[in-house]
Amino acid sequence: DGDFKFSLESVKKLKEIMDKDADVNPRMKVILAPCEEKDLPEEFQPVCERKDAPMIFERLNMAITELDLCEICANAACAGCY
Repeated sequence: DGDFKFSLESVKKLKEIMDKDADVNPRMKVILAPCEEKDLPEEFQPVCERKDAPMIFERLNMAITELDLCEICANAACAGCY
């Protein structure tokens, strides 16, 4: 996302956190507080310091939301796995 690079495992963990928060309040389209979660991977701390953090987290969450997407294709440089 922009100048940021994150491991796939960390983005999966972020998705778990955001999905859990969405279950608590399904009306929220953008989760505002993943930075408050103790389980948030450390590599997201620089994002937490930014004003656009909710948008960055939402884009990362959307990047792996596709259920049929193989892990290789989660990488933007992927040529495809179909």
